Amino acid sequence: MCLGIPMQVLSLPSWGIAVCHTSANAAQPQRIETSLLLQAPDIGDWLLVHVNIAIRALDPGEAQQISDAVLAVNRAAAGESFEHLLADLIDREPELPPHLQVQAEAERIIEQTVISND
Repeated sequence: MCLGIPMQVLSLPSWGIAVCHTSANAAQPQRIETSLLLQAPDIGDWLLVHVNIAIRALDPGEAQQISDAVLAVNRAAAGESFEHLLADLIDREPELPPHLQVQAEAERIIEQTVISND
């Protein structure tokens, strides 16, 4: 399983390289390869990073949600409270992404047809 971590750009020392930090570990900046991005990042931008390679740009809200989810997993593993980090998920029904909604609806129709034919 791969895990991308949100990191914020602190500086841009050369083309294709950004010095970034995570919101949880601002004291240890890392050099991140950015040449795979569609657009060069600016200082202050958030990037989704896997193995020191920026995969894509993030908006600040999405970066916070991902950071909270990673922190929630760490806290759950440590036996600590984590529910407040997932408040946007806890009190709502899960939703399938659009491409799976179509498939689920088709399966529901098939199931109803089979039941009504029995």
